[in-house]
Amino acid sequence: METRKLGRTGIEVSRLGLGLAEVYRQELRGKETTGAAQVLNFALDVGINFLDTAACYASTEELIGSAVSHRRDEFFLASKCGHAVDTEGEPWTSKVIAESVDRSLRRLKTDYLDLLQLHSCDLETLKRGESIEAVIRAREEGKTRFIGYSGDNEAALWAVRSGLFDTLQTSFNLVDQNARKELLGIAHAKEMGIIIKRPLGNGVWGKASSPYTYADDYFRRAQILKESGPIYGAPEDPILLAMGFLFAHDEVSTAIVGTHNPNHLRANVEMLENELPILPGVVKELHRRFDAVGEGWPGIG
Repeated sequence: METRKLGRTGIEVSRLGLGLAEVYRQELRGKETTGAAQVLNFALDVGINFLDTAACYASTEELIGSAVSHRRDEFFLASKCGHAVDTEGEPWTSKVIAESVDRSLRRLKTDYLDLLQLHSCDLETLKRGESIEAVIRAREEGKTRFIGYSGDNEAALWAVRSGLFDTLQTSFNLVDQNARKELLGIAHAKEMGIIIKRPLGNGVWGKASSPYTYADDYFRRAQILKESGPIYGAPEDPILLAMGFLFAHDEVSTAIVGTHNPNHLRANVEMLENELPILPGVVKELHRRFDAVGEGWPGIG
């Protein structure tokens, strides 16, 4: 598995990471997630060493704790905080964040996080400073090694420019390219680790209808981008196209692809290792189409 330095953290992380958001969505739909533990162990077996979850992702922290805590030295563990989950108090306050971090450590069965990220709080919350002070305090107490911000648009840009965070997690994919205009470049120049969420654009490319309600806007964007006709040289497999687009951008440290299906993860790994890169002209054409019609399309967190 190819690795990259996660910015100024100096840690080598796998180019393909594993996000637990999809397992969380499956739980919300009442679907079985029995393959999730198998996915986690398979990911570690093939060299994926970046695991990303959040305090508000239902039982996913507990899943990591039960399935792979005995392999703790094999992976870089990232979680997120800020929302009031199973605790009293206002979100983004010192109290809620401190309690959330302690709860995450218990559920994950670990003494420390490698990365603690503020979870998509807005610009006003960031500027107030209390949430930032809380994650800095967690770092000082040894509960996390590094701190980051997860989010999009103006809040993400402020977080990057502040110089306070070690990493940025943001949305970027073939139908959500807003981050390449300014955000990724500034973060890279500041030597931040860059973690991409929604790297496959919720799998909307090539679909006849939106696969999920939360993907409706991405699906609409894909339909508009495809109005110009086929892209010469583009892979027929839409997942390969999405992965090829994403990994053509050298600023990306790691991309967290979520799945609860071991076969899907195996296919993603095989694509990354055996079928990339895609033709540069395909990436350029996707840039051109987005620039022509997507001026007002913000990042979708």
